[in-house]
Amino acid sequence: MSDEVGASPIPPEPPVAPTPIVSSAPLEPTSTPHGAVAPAPPEHPLTPPWTSSNDASDNVAPQRRLRSAGTNQRLGAVFLLLLAAIVGGLAGHFSSQGSGGGKVVIQTVNGGSGAALLSGGLSIPTLVTKVTPSVVSLDVTGQGEEDQGTGMIVTSNGYVVTNNHVIAAAVGGGTITATLSGTTKAMPATLIGTNPTEDVALIKINGVKNLHTVTFGDSSKLVVGDAVVAIGNALGLAAGTPTVTQGIVSALGRTVTAGTSTTSETLSNLIQTDAAINPGNSGGPLINAEGRVIGMNTAVAGTLPDGESSQNIGFAIPEATIESLLPTLLKGTATVNHGAYLGVEIETMTPFLQQEYGFNSSTGAVVIQVVSGTAAANAGVQQGDVIVNINGNKINTTQDVTNALAKYRPGAQIYVKVLRGNQTLTLNVTLGSAPS
Repeated sequence: MSDEVGASPIPPEPPVAPTPIVSSAPLEPTSTPHGAVAPAPPEHPLTPPWTSSNDASDNVAPQRRLRSAGTNQRLGAVFLLLLAAIVGGLAGHFSSQGSGGGKVVIQTVNGGSGAALLSGGLSIPTLVTKVTPSVVSLDVTGQGEEDQGTGMIVTSNGYVVTNNHVIAAAVGGGTITATLSGTTKAMPATLIGTNPTEDVALIKINGVKNLHTVTFGDSSKLVVGDAVVAIGNALGLAAGTPTVTQGIVSALGRTVTAGTSTTSETLSNLIQTDAAINPGNSGGPLINAEGRVIGMNTAVAGTLPDGESSQNIGFAIPEATIESLLPTLLKGTATVNHGAYLGVEIETMTPFLQQEYGFNSSTGAVVIQVVSGTAAANAGVQQGDVIVNINGNKINTTQDVTNALAKYRPGAQIYVKVLRGNQTLTLNVTLGSAPS
């Protein structure tokens, strides 16, 4: 927040012509490996040790693709950066007052510059003070790399959720340390569970108790334009002193493919925001105007292949996805995807979609696009179909599609039941491989 300073009645200098700025081009759309993942709010299969609460607002129409990414201290610019790697004063009021002698009277007022406010008059410093005690800075070493990222404390005894790409270097023998906000002591942590498919992981800070925990909101009720604040260890500048940025929800339902020179991943149903997100923010909270976590900062659009730069385009994994994965991660499970590829881009059915397009089902995964030449295209899946069952697995959300396909390998034969208008069709599908 900058201080406000008034100006004396001296004529201003002539304005300097602005330097031309090259506008950024939109990223080219990419396909989803086996369908977008857009889970509905979780049913809480077990009583969670974390806190959740619901907020107001409705979902919006489906939107599409882009990418996610991560960086480390050795990595240069990439088109979409996986964010794991690396990272009141005096306000003067000046007024002129005419007098017989033409004197200029300068009045100064001592005081703070005033807190930045979100819509509704809520104070950002108040929200930050509330949330930062539950945010940790992470340092990860292994496989010849050192990465920095962020985590959110979900239980008082030290369980922390973060991005899988943040801790990837520690898999197989590396080390993880966590530094609580407001401290400088790096504490050892243990890797508990990983889900590379959804880019979510769980670690535990060793030997701690009575920690502050985040409170989850309801990402399914976000609308474009909602105010948000991003918190995280941006650029790894100083562990324990997270960076805070402000913005809005720019779009919902984004699918992005992100990567470095050696790895890539496709994530779906992401929240797009213009709150500044930088390498090191990965795993940190995206909070709403009530200080509740509605997403996990994961990726940012950087330099495009043609050399142009994007502006203020970042992505976060919705809270609903994170909460749905925590019970499995707490069991110490490592999720494996065998690479089977259906070839559709999908969105979870919502009341908006049902009303807008006249669907006969209130649940299921709506096919937004069928990728040409893929298993789905060959089997006759069409745009506008609603997937409701895969090999006996009921499909309520796009997360169900991902879960149903994850256990199959390319070449497996399955059936997919879809609703097409008033018809219910069962299609035989031979699964393919995800494009490289």
